[in-house]
Amino acid sequence: MSEIYDNVMRVREEIAAAALSVGRAAEDITLVAASKMNSAARVREAISAGADAAGENRVQEMLQKSAEGAYTGAPLHFIGKLQTNKVRHVVGLCGLIESVDSPELLALIGKCAVSRGITQNVLIEVNIGGEASKGGVLPEELPELLQKSAATQGVFIQGLMCIPPPADSAREQMRFFDGMYNVFVDIRDKKYDNISMRYLSMGMSDSFSSAIRAGASIVRVGSRIFGARAY
Repeated sequence: MSEIYDNVMRVREEIAAAALSVGRAAEDITLVAASKMNSAARVREAISAGADAAGENRVQEMLQKSAEGAYTGAPLHFIGKLQTNKVRHVVGLCGLIESVDSPELLALIGKCAVSRGITQNVLIEVNIGGEASKGGVLPEELPELLQKSAATQGVFIQGLMCIPPPADSAREQMRFFDGMYNVFVDIRDKKYDNISMRYLSMGMSDSFSSAIRAGASIVRVGSRIFGARAY
């Protein structure tokens, strides 16, 4: 078997162990292979090994790999910063856009989806650490954005996503994950129209086990599957 296959198996085992430790089922966790800077062949290999979805950060790279059949057999998630002038390339191609963080972006996605006769599933990205250098809506601004989301045609909000700040300890890491889960539950309990808190996407290669224990249902794993990126 290949190195990618072995890596996916190991990640799957860790997902199962983390889920079991908090009384959850491994089948309830979606493993997204974050495939930035990996070839179409390597993405296909990860999907064949058992990744549930592929995740891309860059539109141009995504389009090239899509033309090469990279994502055959699994859904495609867009997990990077989405520029407004690239919306038309992503809507409909991606089963889930995980990084929506403004009313303007949401409206453009909805308008494009309506013009194509589809409904685009999205997640709202939350800036849980309040970092000026990162995208995402601040937790206190989330209710206002969700109210606007409820009235936007062409989109369906499936949950929330976050990229917490780097943490110096597991305890600090869990503080952000637990805080994000509390935001998720609060929104879920309010039952907005056109919004289903089905997914909470958080946790990457160095933190997905902690994220699962805190309540994540989607984890985005790159280097643990594909190895370190060669920039």
